[in-house]
Amino acid sequence: MLRNGLEPWHLIVVAIVVIVLFGSKKLPEAARGLGKSMRILKSEAKAMKSDDASAAGSAPTASTTPAPEAITPSDVVTANETKQQEPATGTAK
Repeated sequence: MLRNGLEPWHLIVVAIVVIVLFGSKKLPEAARGLGKSMRILKSEAKAMKSDDASAAGSAPTASTTPAPEAITPSDVVTANETKQQEPATGTAK
């Protein structure tokens, strides 16, 4: 049955089905959107390749990246205490 795979008349049938489903008004908009998506994809792929090339050329060292600060339980308690000590600005009736 599938000895030759896709033949030219298969593509014609698919094109007719697409035109019937989406209509002639929506096809240019869909093609335009697809073109924009392809351009964005290509530019992002180029950017990733250039980032990889620049990252391989200059490997980061331990001295350039600062160590993250650890949050201790005493820091959390101190922050909660200062929130509770602030006076309320609203007036009571």
